[in-house]
Formats: sequence, structure tokens, C-alpha cells
Amino acid sequence: MLRGSLTERSRRLWAAAEAQALGYGGVAVVAAATGISRSTIMRGLKEPSRGPRMPTGRVRRPGGGRKPATAVDPELKAALEALVDPVSRGDPESPLRWTCKSTRRLAQELDREAHPASEWLVRQLLHDLGYSLQANRKTAEGTRHPDRDAQFRHINAAVARQLRRGRPAISVDTKKKELVGNFKNGGRTWRPHGTPEPVRVHDFLDPTKGKAIPYGVYDLGLNQGWVSVGVDHDTAAFAVNTIRRWWREMGGTAYPETPALLIVADSGGSNGTRTRLWKWELQRLADATGLTIHVSHLPPGTSKWNKIEHRLFSFISQNWRGRPLLTHATVVQLIAHTRTAAGLTVRCMLDRRRYPSEVKVTDDQMERIRLRPHRFHGDWNYSIQPHAR
Repeated sequence: MLRGSLTERSRRLWAAAEAQALGYGGVAVVAAATGISRSTIMRGLKEPSRGPRMPTGRVRRPGGGRKPATAVDPELKAALEALVDPVSRGDPESPLRWTCKSTRRLAQELDREAHPASEWLVRQLLHDLGYSLQANRKTAEGTRHPDRDAQFRHINAAVARQLRRGRPAISVDTKKKELVGNFKNGGRTWRPHGTPEPVRVHDFLDPTKGKAIPYGVYDLGLNQGWVSVGVDHDTAAFAVNTIRRWWREMGGTAYPETPALLIVADSGGSNGTRTRLWKWELQRLADATGLTIHVSHLPPGTSKWNKIEHRLFSFISQNWRGRPLLTHATVVQLIAHTRTAAGLTVRCMLDRRRYPSEVKVTDDQMERIRLRPHRFHGDWNYSIQPHAR
């Protein structure tokens, strides 16, 4: 009854007191009854007569007990660190350079290198060395362009000026393509206990259902979004047609008297700076609407800084987390029902048009585009004016 609540020393002294009370043969009786060794009980019998008592708060005398593993094997920590981070602290040819570094694998490898350690000890040493379980974080943006910050300031000033004049400024981009069908979708959603929704084991494209390609338009002034869900290819024609549909369904009504539209887009993909079809389609849009279209591209490698990513797409992902996107209609409904406490509203439509991926824009067509580069980085900032009617 007392075994779990006594310290090592108090248990030893208690066993010695019981043996002493029993008299001759008491040590053997107490040892058999408690499982405490005879030598431990004998030490307890001799301990009170050794002079001063144990210092307050200590269970053992200084230096007593089993030595720490790092004291027995001074090279243990260095050997473990060389296995965990071989590039900066050890041999690049480490046997665990390209394997999963679980505590079990690390303990096995340490044992093979004559540094025996248990999984529990490996875990404790890793914490002592400042390690923890961590996932990847998307922060590396590649080579930083020297005018990156200046371009961001240019974009912010252009957007502020556009909104101050009561004119539309939109952020556009393509969201991650999604497989349509009974496939696993990341995240969790509330369901009756023990009844997770069954989905396919392998994520192979279902040719009968295809994929969903959401291209979004986010109105920076009104906090409204428009998403076209494509079924074919993510081309510049698809991107500009999404902007055209946004203008016809939402933008033209919200800004009936505006003479110009500002578009903030990434530097790559279907709306890239070097994509001829993007500029040709924008010229067609300008001619159809009579708008002067100003375009500002984000610097290379900074697509995650696009406003549409964290003001629209992130909330769409939250809204459909843990739910398989069974059909294109499911995708459209989940996007259209996305709402936020800050007042975000989204409209969504399915675009079943075919957009060939090998459309060539000739030099003659490029000559007909009324493109005017801006003084600051004309490759990133330019305007396209409509042809006179």
C-alpha cells in the first residue's frame, strides 16, 4: 500500500524499521514480503548511525544513483546530432541522410555506432538539443528581385489611387486545381462519431468527371469575389473570360461610370507578364467594354502575397475542408456559399467552354495591341487602351 508513495530513501528506512522490530530473521522476512533486497534493508539499518541526516529536499546523497547517459557516454549527444542534421553538424554521407528520422530509427543507428540509447532517451536528448517535430513552411521565395519592394509600393499606391477615385481594382489568380469525384479533401468536418465519410484510397483522375479549375476575381474595394470553375485548360483566354464574366455580372453594375479598371496579377501562369495571349485577350476585353485596363504584376516569386490568396481562396478552402468534391456542381455550390464575418460574398459559375492550350498570337496581332508601358518597370506595369469606335 505504501510502496507507490514512498521515496527511495524512506522506503529503505521503513523496511529497516520493520526488520528491526521483528528481531532476529527480520531482514529475510521483510525482504521476502516487500521484494526489497537484503542489502538495501541492511543499508537502511546502518544509515541512522552514520551521523548527519540527508539534506532537506534530497532523496539521494550528492553523486548517488545511476549516472546520466551523457555522463557515461560523453559522445552520445554529438553522435545523435550528427544523425539528425548531418549537413551542418555531421557527415553528409550519414546512413540516415535520406531516411525518416524517427526516434526508433535513431536509437537503432546509435546502437550500431556503439552508443546504446532507448527511444525515450533519444526523445529527451533531442528536446535538450533544441529539436522539435516540425512541418515544412513555405517561406523560400527563390532569388529576390532588387525592385521587389519598390514594385509592392507601386502596386499599393496604384490600388489606393484607384479606390480613392471610386474605380474598380481587382486581384486575380488561379486557385489550385481540384480532382472532381469521391477523393479525400484535406481538413476535418463535424460528423456523427465513428462515421467518417468514405473516399477513394488512390487519387487518380476520374476521366468521366475530370478536374475543376477555379479562377478568381477579388474586388479589393467591395470585398466581393467572383470565381469561374473551368473544366478544360487554365489558359489566358480562360482567365480573361473570367474577368469578362465578372464585369458583366458584378463589376459593370457596381462601377457603371468608371473609365478604367486596375488588375493586380501574378507574374506567371495564365496571366503572366510574358504571355502574349493574356495581353491580346485583355485588348479584346478593353474593346468590348470601352475600359482602359491598367495591369500591375507582382514581382517574380511572390505569388502568395497576392490579396486574392488570403482574402478569398483561403476562405474557400476552409469552407470545403473535409468534404469530397463529388461533382462540379458541388464545387460551385461550396464556393458560392463561402462567407466571412468581415462581409465577404462570393458568386460562382461553371465554365464548360473549351480553351485550347496551343493558341499562338502573331506579331501582327501584337502590333494591334494598344499597350502603353509605364515608366516604372514597363514589363510589370502597363495599360491597354480600347480602340476608338
